[in-house]
Amino acid sequence: MNEMNILCIEDHKPTADMIQFLLETEGFQTMAAYDGVSGEKLYKQASPNLIILDLMLPGLDGYELCRRIRQESTVPILMLTARTEDTDKAIGLGIGADDYLTKPFSPTELTARIKALLRRSYQYNEQPKSRTLGNRRLRLDPSLRQVKVDNRTIELTPTEFELLHILMSHPGWTFTRTHLLEKIWGYEDEAGEATVTTHISNLRQKLSAEGCHVIRTVRGLGYAYINEED
Repeated sequence: MNEMNILCIEDHKPTADMIQFLLETEGFQTMAAYDGVSGEKLYKQASPNLIILDLMLPGLDGYELCRRIRQESTVPILMLTARTEDTDKAIGLGIGADDYLTKPFSPTELTARIKALLRRSYQYNEQPKSRTLGNRRLRLDPSLRQVKVDNRTIELTPTEFELLHILMSHPGWTFTRTHLLEKIWGYEDEAGEATVTTHISNLRQKLSAEGCHVIRTVRGLGYAYINEED
């Protein structure tokens, strides 16, 4: 897995250099861009296995670049932000980022997040595809990575799809935020639980817009998938 190629799009060159040095000592191949336009061009040329994306980029900002990448690719995206406001993180996660780190961050935390995202991406692509899940209204097809409500395709981010897949695989089971964080992102910490909450909220809004209310919040515990036909 260490032969994978990582693209760092970060306008602060010392930070980008530090990230590249850190990852190369871990055995990864790296490349860097220092603005959004160059980052988009390099992404299209190199097809990286993971993208580290700063949000505050000159020219083409990280929010718009993330949207563009998500329209055509499920490549894991780790968002970097100097902002601590929850709304900024929610926007980034809502447009397709898989995880985020707030600056300043520790080298250990950065490498742990990257390895977890790559491991999840690798394991999903390698594992046998399971059966289609759902009922007459809601159908989830793991092989096609497709979700439909009343035969209408619902556009989900890769992380939203993984969350729904886990919940639908165990109808009625309650999953804690910590369990989902460890299961999908590969780590556990209290700050990361907000990431789960944001992705669940975005997923629930997309399903609710189609009149599909299958994700239940179990107060004080977590979330569960409830089959509407039960």
